[in-house]
Amino acid sequence: MTEQTTTAARRVAVVTGGSRGIGRESAERLAADGIALVINYAGNRTEAEAAVAAIAAAGGEAIAHRADVADEVAVAALFDAAEETFGGVDVVVHAAGAMTLAPLVDMDLDALDRMHRTNIRGTFVVDQQAARRLRGGGAIINFSSSVLALALPGYTAYAATKGAVEAMTLILARELRGRDITVNAVAPGPTATALFLDGKDEATIEKLAGQAPLERLGTPQDIAEVVAFLAGPARWVNGQVVRANGGIV
Repeated sequence: MTEQTTTAARRVAVVTGGSRGIGRESAERLAADGIALVINYAGNRTEAEAAVAAIAAAGGEAIAHRADVADEVAVAALFDAAEETFGGVDVVVHAAGAMTLAPLVDMDLDALDRMHRTNIRGTFVVDQQAARRLRGGGAIINFSSSVLALALPGYTAYAATKGAVEAMTLILARELRGRDITVNAVAPGPTATALFLDGKDEATIEKLAGQAPLERLGTPQDIAEVVAFLAGPARWVNGQVVRANGGIV
């Protein structure tokens, strides 16, 4: 088999927010399944290159590419880079996100707009390119949050953005009828990432960890296993929101 044939047969994934947290863990997990990775990052090139180096050290292939997920020109260039480097795109994991917490009455509207841009417009733009470009047998995996079902005070604005993500996910799955492309969302519960832990005191973290019957926070590895399932063998799971939260809801 020639090198060109091998490259053409390899599956390729674009992971937004792939330089840290759940995004990075998902990228490394997909690489372990033999998938070539395009690690998208917003600003931290050092962390993105560290993710690429970790994948390479484990025997995988990856490149890093900077793009604002809400910028349609930048996202188109991200997919161009994937196609030019690896020949196409089969999986899109949209893990990039922003979270600001405050009661509705106190929420800064600029912060609301920033979340809207990243979480709603960003999902729409990334999914639009994915819908246009994914090869047959592909998978689109968005990220919602189990806080949507928990309805916790302080999460009004963030949960609203994730409600939009779930709506887009379920409808896009139906719009792609006949393409052999699955579209699902993962809705993590409390997970020990920098995004989740930032600004929370120890008592709050312990309380959240104790809510699940498993009595612990999730880990990025827990979520990455769900992503790998949806990206690979789960071809009959489509148009669903998978709540990976240890049984909290």
